[in-house]
Amino acid sequence: MRGAVLITGCNGGIGQALMSGFAQTGWHVIGTDKASAPADSDGMAYVSVDLGELANDPAAMERFAEEVRQACGAHPLAALVNNAAVQHIGRLDSLSPSQILDSLTVNVAAPLLLARAFLPELEKNSGVILNIGSVHAQSTKPEFAAYATSKAALHGATRALAVDLGPNVRAITLAPAATATEMLMAGFEGKSEAFEELEACHPVGRIALPEEIAKLAVYLASSESAFLSGTTVYADGGVLSRLHDPV
Repeated sequence: MRGAVLITGCNGGIGQALMSGFAQTGWHVIGTDKASAPADSDGMAYVSVDLGELANDPAAMERFAEEVRQACGAHPLAALVNNAAVQHIGRLDSLSPSQILDSLTVNVAAPLLLARAFLPELEKNSGVILNIGSVHAQSTKPEFAAYATSKAALHGATRALAVDLGPNVRAITLAPAATATEMLMAGFEGKSEAFEELEACHPVGRIALPEEIAKLAVYLASSESAFLSGTTVYADGGVLSRLHDPV
C-alpha cells in the first residue's frame, strides 16, 4: 500500500480514470466531487463537496479536512491530486463576473486551500501535490480567457508551492491536451469530420485517452519521480510544438 491519495473532481472522465489508476497500483483512494459517488468507486472512499463553496468557508474546509482524515483510516495521506475544474466558455464580454470569479475560485484558490488544509499530513509523509493543468495555460484559443487564465495561474502555483514547501513536499503539474472523455466525445457526436480535424492537429495523430493521463499521474505521484518538482509535464501529443500559420 502506497498511502492515501485525495482526488478532486473524481466524477469526470479524467477523474474516474485517476481513481481507477491509483487504486490499481495500491493506493487508498479518496475521491471528491459535487455529485454522488461514481458508479465504479467500489472499495474507494468518497466525500461529496462543492469546492466553490468550500473555498469561501473556512469552517466548512475544516469539516471537510476532518472527513478526509477519517476516510484515510490507517493510510497516511501522501498525495493530493487537484483535478477538479470549471470551464466557462465565451468571449470576455460575454462572461459574467461570477463566471470569471468561479473559474479562479475552483481552479486556483481551491487547490491552494486544499494544499494548506492537508499540509501537516503531506509534510509528514513526504507527499506530492499534483495539479492537473492544461495546454491552455501555454497556448489557447478564442473564448477560453477565463479558463486559460486560471490554468496559467495553477501552473504558477505549482512552481511557487515547490519552492515554498520543498524539500518535504513536491509539487508538479500534469497538463493534458484534448482527452477522449465521455463529455468530449459526446460533443463530437455526428461530427466525425470535426473530430478528425482535432486529432490531426496533434502530431501523434490522435487525442489522449483518460487512462494514459492516469498512468502519468500515478508515476508523478510515486517515488520513481522523486527528483521532479516545480515542473510541468505536458501530455500534449506534440500539439504545443506545432505552428498553425496559414500555408
